Amino acid sequence: MPMFTTTSPRLVVALVATLGASIALPVSAQLGGRPAEEWAITLESGRRLASLEVQEVVDQMNLESGEVVADIGAGTGVFSVPMARAVGSEGRVISVEVDPGFLPMILAKAALEDVSNISAVLGGFLDPRLPREDVDVAFFHDVLHHVDDREAYLREVAKYMGPDSRMIVVDYDMNVDGIPHSNQPEMLISPQQVAGWMSDIGFEVSHEIEMFDDKFFVVYSNQN
Repeated sequence: MPMFTTTSPRLVVALVATLGASIALPVSAQLGGRPAEEWAITLESGRRLASLEVQEVVDQMNLESGEVVADIGAGTGVFSVPMARAVGSEGRVISVEVDPGFLPMILAKAALEDVSNISAVLGGFLDPRLPREDVDVAFFHDVLHHVDDREAYLREVAKYMGPDSRMIVVDYDMNVDGIPHSNQPEMLISPQQVAGWMSDIGFEVSHEIEMFDDKFFVVYSNQN
């Protein structure tokens, strides 16, 4: 199974080929937003991929065969592909992006990695617009701090979650000095804040995973 610590030359070619078809969205619609063609270069950089510890994160999620996973803010699909492998052919990963320019990139990555159980969905800024309401896992990696009204968005996501489902958040901890966006207070969040928002919508902290010095990695279970 690929570890995604470096970018495959084939993948770079495929993703670059999709950029011409990208449709720009107003970047002001999300905090810190940029067009997909700009984000893709950053998201697929070898240094960034190595720092994400993608496969270890997916392993820690304890995904089960047949589960339905929503990869919220999937970007180019860096996490979508290994999650799709983890849930197997009976499972499904729904890769959600608000910028339509990312959707062909996600599908190109899946095709190159010979993964067929990924769907690319254009979400809204206030609603992920998932195509089903039996989602087992909603995954947010480095995404929630870009959302304007976070609790309202999480409440919308919860409407698509099945019983015994869980939400998983990996994001920068505002309590740590020197994290990205330190000079942009509107883009800073803490695990304490997220726990409060989650509790308000019926999800409680299940457990925390210690992996990163500057990020929190928390699993929240559905109590509804």
